[in-house]
Amino acid sequence: MTTEAMAPPSTKSQVLRSFDVTDFPAVNGLEEEWRFTPVKRLGSLITAASLSGAAPGYAPGDLPAGVSVTQVDAGKVDAVLTPFDRISALAYGSAAAVTLIDVAAETVSDTAAVIQVVGQGAEAAAARTYVRVGNFAKVTIVLEQTGTATLADNIEVVLGDSAQLTFVTVAEWDAGSVQAQHVKFKVGKDSRIQHVQVALGGDLVRQFTSVEYAGRGGDAELWGLYFADAGQHLEHRQLVDHSVPDCRSYVGYRGALQGASAHTVWVGDVLIRAAATGTETYEINRNLVLTDGARADSVPNLEIETGEVAGAGHASATGRFDDEQLFYLMARGIPEFEARKLVVRGFFAELVNKIPVEGLRERLGDAIEARLAKAGA
Repeated sequence: MTTEAMAPPSTKSQVLRSFDVTDFPAVNGLEEEWRFTPVKRLGSLITAASLSGAAPGYAPGDLPAGVSVTQVDAGKVDAVLTPFDRISALAYGSAAAVTLIDVAAETVSDTAAVIQVVGQGAEAAAARTYVRVGNFAKVTIVLEQTGTATLADNIEVVLGDSAQLTFVTVAEWDAGSVQAQHVKFKVGKDSRIQHVQVALGGDLVRQFTSVEYAGRGGDAELWGLYFADAGQHLEHRQLVDHSVPDCRSYVGYRGALQGASAHTVWVGDVLIRAAATGTETYEINRNLVLTDGARADSVPNLEIETGEVAGAGHASATGRFDDEQLFYLMARGIPEFEARKLVVRGFFAELVNKIPVEGLRERLGDAIEARLAKAGA
């Protein structure tokens, strides 16, 4: 058992960090960190002491020079993530092996490393992925998550000094799938992470992203795109922990919702500690509610312990379709469905364009349009 206290927590659950799932109390859904989540739909991910289902399969395509994907024992990599919720600890203790994505120092590639992560069935499973990016490397890595899964997984990403990583994760799980995921970034001196998180599929997807800085000059941009259809629950949480001077972060998430009981949750926590002078940070969440019966919860939080910051702010906006935009387009002869499609594409355009893989950008655009057509929008 390993536990440690966390300096001024953004939520009560973060007071405790432990690799031992038994250190965490049973979850009843009334806790602040779980109050938006339909915990019963998590099934054994929230109640089990261990998970024995088959882990997802990893299928790398043609990898750029300097990038490798291997299965290794847990002892081969140093832990970056110390779990601070029950499911993350359960995933850590239950994962039999680690998928190591290794990028050699000084690797520079314009070709993305695209890796398919394929669920192996509905039996509850655990997975651990470790991404190690060497000093001065500059690469793009895409994880496309598909198939059927009930999955608790941790992804740990370590950037060496002056490294640059664009990391894209796409959750396109089959209907009925459940995922609870924690992504942890450790950002080295003068290094830069750009994470694009896309959530479209599954029944319930809960993704937590946290950032830690290991040296001055670190830069983290977290972008998110999600589209919840009838009955889906898509939840995104971030904790950006500024504990080092002169670092930067930007969080920008956008979501659309349609259909009865479609539910999205965004909770963004930014902590600027007393030592983190010169910090520059901003977070914003925007939600577009397309139909009655859908619900978006959005909670930005900013905790500042020093007055010596370069800039800090947050914003949140949730609204319905802009009738004026729709009228403007229809008045110019564009049919209503095409007009709605253009508005939604425009809403997501900035985020889709952050993905440096043309084929994936096009496929996501098609998926969004197909979802609109399905609802008869």
